[in-house]
Amino acid sequence: MPITLPQLSRRAFLKRAAWLGAGLALAPSSQAGWFGKPRDPHTFALISDTHIDADPKSIQFGVNMADNLAGCLKELANWPVKPAAVVVNGDLAHSSGRPGEYVTFGKLLHPARALAPVHLSLGNHDDRGNFWQAFPHDATPLAAVPQKQASVFTCRRANWFLLDSLDATAHTPGKLGEAQLAWLERELAARPEKPALVVCHHPLDITGFFGLKDTAGLEELLARHRHVKAFIFGHTHSWGVARHPSGVHLINLPQTAYPFVAGRPSGWVRTTLARDGAEFELRCVDVHHPEHGQVKQLTWREG
Repeated sequence: MPITLPQLSRRAFLKRAAWLGAGLALAPSSQAGWFGKPRDPHTFALISDTHIDADPKSIQFGVNMADNLAGCLKELANWPVKPAAVVVNGDLAHSSGRPGEYVTFGKLLHPARALAPVHLSLGNHDDRGNFWQAFPHDATPLAAVPQKQASVFTCRRANWFLLDSLDATAHTPGKLGEAQLAWLERELAARPEKPALVVCHHPLDITGFFGLKDTAGLEELLARHRHVKAFIFGHTHSWGVARHPSGVHLINLPQTAYPFVAGRPSGWVRTTLARDGAEFELRCVDVHHPEHGQVKQLTWREG
């Protein structure tokens, strides 16, 4: 493994939708338009912390997680252009990565597969074994990091490095491990020609209590490889953009599920890469939220 969900043809998409019994919110006539839209090779959809329960009617903190994810994907499907890829950055499952949670997650995610390849990473509410078993037809041979959902994909203006910070299911902190850090070192060194964007569910956290236990090792690696331009993470359920002392941009993705602090936005992020930076736009589930449509225009550090 790891697992990447390839984009489906219209025929394969409709066949799988019927087989899944996927309750797609849009009519077949509107789905037909998804396949004919142009693709923007520089635009990506970033999603995090979906927390999907086996029961699509489940509510946590007053939020229906399934409805929120469906709403985000509906907006993405109606976007004027198709993204180059969709990234879902961990905590796919609601509680402890039960098989039924991935069944419901797969059904809800199905519309995205009409638009672009979907790259999945894992968080502390996921179970690696149950996750891999949920998508058996989309697994690729295990790469150089045994038992980790780590991968690299490329686009015209950057290379994306997806890390697996799941340490123990239902335990808050994350860990990459020596083997994965060594893998990232090799992969970064082999691809110095483009900006590197590193995606991980857990944030940097020198205490190791909430974020990555091995923050120091990753932090040193990101700072030293000057072509690393951004570190993108979730887990905190709080949208924000900051900058590391090394110049690496820190992009804290919002959750599509429930906020930890009342009033914080839920949604997804539209990212468009430029030659020397990127634009990150917050798309809120609640279109009346004051931060809906907020754009962060970033310029990459030199080197």
